[in-house]
Amino acid sequence: MKQIAIIGPTASGKSDLAIETALRHNANILSIDSLSIYKEIDIASAKPDAEALAKVKHFGINEIDPDAHFSVAIFIELYQKALRQTREEEKNLIIVGGTSFYLKSLTTGLSELPEYSRQTKERTAKMLSDLQQAYAYLRERDPAYMRAIEPTDAYRIEKMLLLVLESGMSPTEWFNAHPPRPVIEKLDIFDIEVDRTLLRERIIKRTRKMVGSGLIDEVAMLEQKYGRDHNAMKAIGIVEVLAFLDGECSKEEMIDTIITHTAQLAKRQQTFNRTQFSEAVPAELNVLPQLIADLFSKQE
Repeated sequence: MKQIAIIGPTASGKSDLAIETALRHNANILSIDSLSIYKEIDIASAKPDAEALAKVKHFGINEIDPDAHFSVAIFIELYQKALRQTREEEKNLIIVGGTSFYLKSLTTGLSELPEYSRQTKERTAKMLSDLQQAYAYLRERDPAYMRAIEPTDAYRIEKMLLLVLESGMSPTEWFNAHPPRPVIEKLDIFDIEVDRTLLRERIIKRTRKMVGSGLIDEVAMLEQKYGRDHNAMKAIGIVEVLAFLDGECSKEEMIDTIITHTAQLAKRQQTFNRTQFSEAVPAELNVLPQLIADLFSKQE
């Protein structure tokens, strides 16, 4: 079994390349897209359509509801599930998407956590009844670590409470004593290179297609069903539509803002990929199919 990863900025053609590669090399696909993971967010996430999903088995798409919590730890569990099933099917695995932070979590891993006793769970639940006080307790124990956690982030506050109460150590002390271990020891990574002007043209075209396909109606439905407080509702393409629905901008201004924010995201993605995956093979989209084919043929 072989595993490869395809990364690149949003709208660079990753999904189509992954599907083409999967069909050519007998592979399943694991998506690393922070929005495609959610059910019902179809247009805003630009996830592959039903026809594409029917051609190749995908993991990491339509896995959870928009009001559910998602984390790196959950993603690693999802990867392990994809790996297990793909091995059983005697196929290869292609990891693809724009949220390269999740890919980085596979190559660097997560720290081991302790087993939590019933007493620790009960004490944590009791303290969480006053979230503000629970956050203050953790901030006093480890002010540096807690600066990265919002006082309203109940999920992460709960995780840190469990850790502190069970181990007696601050988060910083624990993670220093238990450094992360890679989940994947070696992975061939291909990074799509694309001219910035061409990428912006692709972003403009895709954004207008999304709006024409019903983006506004989708966001209105999501807001009515799930509200605005969940992380999924704070994504690019959703927050701008919500502003339009609130009467804060015209439709054309909404489109322009989505394009601008998406282009800014693409730039951040390119910087992250370049600095975090020095071992990746950078190449233009039209060159990558042959480079990937050469890799598969060498490993056979």
